[in-house]
Amino acid sequence: MSINYETDTISAIATPFGTGAIGIIRMSGEKSFDICEKIFSKKLIPSKIMYGIIFDEGEMIDEVVVLPFKSPAGYTGEDSVEIQCHGGINIVRKILELTYKYGARPAERGEFTKRAFLNGKMDLSKAEAVADVIHAKTMKFAVKSASNLSGKLSQKISEIYQMLFNLLSKIIAAIDFPEDVVEPEYSYIEEELNKVISEIERVSAFSKSSDVLRQGVKIAIVGRPNVGKSSLFNVLLNFERAIVTDTAGTTRDAIREMIDIDGIPVTMIDTAGLRDEKNVDKIEKIGMDFTKKCIDECDAVMFLFDSQTGMTNIDNDIFKLTVGKPVLKVASKIDLSQKKYDGCVNISSVTGENIDDLKNKIKNLICENLDEETEFITNQRQQNCLDKALQSCKTALDGVLRQELQDLISIDIKTALLQLGEIKGELVTDDILNNIFEHFCIGK
Repeated sequence: MSINYETDTISAIATPFGTGAIGIIRMSGEKSFDICEKIFSKKLIPSKIMYGIIFDEGEMIDEVVVLPFKSPAGYTGEDSVEIQCHGGINIVRKILELTYKYGARPAERGEFTKRAFLNGKMDLSKAEAVADVIHAKTMKFAVKSASNLSGKLSQKISEIYQMLFNLLSKIIAAIDFPEDVVEPEYSYIEEELNKVISEIERVSAFSKSSDVLRQGVKIAIVGRPNVGKSSLFNVLLNFERAIVTDTAGTTRDAIREMIDIDGIPVTMIDTAGLRDEKNVDKIEKIGMDFTKKCIDECDAVMFLFDSQTGMTNIDNDIFKLTVGKPVLKVASKIDLSQKKYDGCVNISSVTGENIDDLKNKIKNLICENLDEETEFITNQRQQNCLDKALQSCKTALDGVLRQELQDLISIDIKTALLQLGEIKGELVTDDILNNIFEHFCIGK
């Protein structure tokens, strides 16, 4: 993207596309005020909410509310205007076209937030938190992401960066001015590096929890035909998503839906029942192949068997396919058999018996080894930077323990600082920026 392209005035619809009560058109750039005043009935007053009419060559288009911001106020740090109109599709689109007509260009994905970053309104970790809040699959993750938006992760990274920077400054001062500055003791460098390593590890400790909260987990419901997989699937979703009949082989495909289990997005997968392939048609055989693939690719398995028959030879063969995966063993249809099996969750999808217990078991299964009180939310890019910074600090510490020249030790400390700076965006390439912001929606 050229420099001129980045300083153009941009415009986009900032609300979901479709009919609604309100539609918002957002502009940012040095021509924002001029463009708006060519189509708005009043002269703009910065930071004042204004009511008026949008016109197109004298023809009234809509009554609107306009929010004008002069640089550096506003979201992007540039001159910017938000036009709030009635939410009809044609009205919103017409006003957007008028902004293009008088000099704006269409905004790219995430370009408003990208400009906010480039103009110093937020660092890169806060910008990434914006995307996390928008795309959060559960309220729990949205709340956690909002803490990054308020600067929690950014503040912690800044603290670690400053600790390491202060240490490097003392080492460099002694190297550059050996006659005036005493070289720091190796014991002091060791102590400071251990502090930094401890803090980085503290932030990194929540990486697995961050990934689960952001991406969720996939659980495949598997078993023989007619053991109650689709019935349980519908009960967990709380609506009739899968077809349920007494005919074996009704489910021919893998059906996926996301549910929220205590703030964790869980994708439940209803699969085709597995049985002797000699007795199935071509379509059911394909569905069974999908089931085996789901078992391989999922994070955990919910294995169902019919409590009326107990574990049959076919059930045992299916259960062997789940080896190596976290498994919940479920005995279904206990309303018909009244039998209870040890080491299983005994449930009825018809009466709802023990369904809440099953949900708790699912939560325990996916939350094992996870910290539910996740303090820091990090994404894959940030985790990679933290891992590299940690490794550089450990390499520097090894050099300290061997009492290498402090000039050599400083190289690894500088490398760690570069990695920490990349988290906040102090040193970042165009490719990294483009990769981050292309995952935003247009208008944000």
